[in-house]
Amino acid sequence: MARDLPVQHSPEYRIRRFLNWFPMGLTYAFLYMARYNLTVSKNALGDLMTKEDFGIIFAVGTVTYALAFLINGPLTDRIGGKKAILIGAMGSAVMNTMMGLTIHHMLTAANPAAFNLRLVFSVLYAGNMYFQSYGAVAIVKVNASWFHVRERGIFGGIFGILISLGLYFAFDWGLMISEATKAQVSTHLNIVQQVLRSVVGAGNATIDETWWVFYVPAAILAAFFVIELFLLRDRPGLAGFEDFDTGDASSGEEDTPFHLGEILKRILTNKIIITIAVIEFCSGVMRNGIMHWYVIYIKDALHYTSDHFMLANWGLILMLAGVTGGVFAGFVSDKVFGSRRGPVAALLYGLMLAGTVAMVFSLRAPWYILGFIVAFMSLCVIGVHGMLSGTSTMDFGGSKAAATAVGLIDGCVYLGTGIQSLCLGFITTWNWNFWPIFLLPFAAMGFILAITIWRAYPQAKLKGKA
Repeated sequence: MARDLPVQHSPEYRIRRFLNWFPMGLTYAFLYMARYNLTVSKNALGDLMTKEDFGIIFAVGTVTYALAFLINGPLTDRIGGKKAILIGAMGSAVMNTMMGLTIHHMLTAANPAAFNLRLVFSVLYAGNMYFQSYGAVAIVKVNASWFHVRERGIFGGIFGILISLGLYFAFDWGLMISEATKAQVSTHLNIVQQVLRSVVGAGNATIDETWWVFYVPAAILAAFFVIELFLLRDRPGLAGFEDFDTGDASSGEEDTPFHLGEILKRILTNKIIITIAVIEFCSGVMRNGIMHWYVIYIKDALHYTSDHFMLANWGLILMLAGVTGGVFAGFVSDKVFGSRRGPVAALLYGLMLAGTVAMVFSLRAPWYILGFIVAFMSLCVIGVHGMLSGTSTMDFGGSKAAATAVGLIDGCVYLGTGIQSLCLGFITTWNWNFWPIFLLPFAAMGFILAITIWRAYPQAKLKGKA
């Protein structure tokens, strides 16, 4: 059958591959925690970080993230994914430590409101996001050599799961850390929070120690830096197994020297990759326009406190939605559409478009209606992102150019993220009713473009190599 996997992997290979991608995947997930802790800190700091402050800081960071791919994508194709993930993990750990120190300095100052948090955090968060940009290119670069094109729908599902775990770590673990390190605890603490509170001495604090929202992910990333240093390998041949033809756009070029100019020409003249990049620009607007602004809406417009169900469990809800969306997208892509990614992206974007229309009419509905809609839309957008940024980049860029391809595409994701952050920071300060209206044209454009790549498949198949 055409859908059968051409390469049969031994049990030993599968175990070693798991030991390769799983710790790396957790590193990637904790990078998310060290990225979106900004949203948690915004809610914890209240008026000390206004919505406009948050929008500008996040926009500066995400645009930096997007532009960094112009350097870090090709660089990762040259130096390999292992070095890239190590640079990203340690760099982000350092920048998060500096952001924690900044919050500590501000909150312990005589007049915290006089501190120019917007300026300082814009610089530090931009630095954090530069190092964060190594994460996606590294994980795709490494796994392009370990997964055949026929297995990558499954990996796209895994990629979605890792993103979902990262969102869970960022929102729920971040909120738990924030609550555990308050001077006055307003909610019941679980055993982990009690231990953390005891270890950091927050029980004797006279102010909220919000800086731990940055210190904890920094410490976790430093630990995973050490793990990856000893465990991660760029390709099977470096782990005692034979390298194999993965059947993607680099098929037959395994021994060809790396030439940046040729790789850039291949990517920038590939209409499929360019179309995917524009779709993922829309995904950047949709994903963060939903996930981050919903929790701010719940607190700002509906005046719910942090113990409200949606706020206390938003990370868990996103994780469950993302896991479902990632697994669904990967399974349907490989098993129903013959490893094509376009049909799944079109299906999920169509559902996102319907969800955005429903949002327009749900802002004044009971909280659980809007909550269900945005959770379902998160399922859809994480599924799309896993398929396109996590999988299509390997397919159409090939293992030789996987990092450069994901750099271009993920860069577009974060250009979209930066634009929505900057715009919605001002729009939601003015009128929350225009929040979903702003998202609507991007949902429509993503749906239309996804339909245009319905039949797209990597060129290696046409060469008879898949």
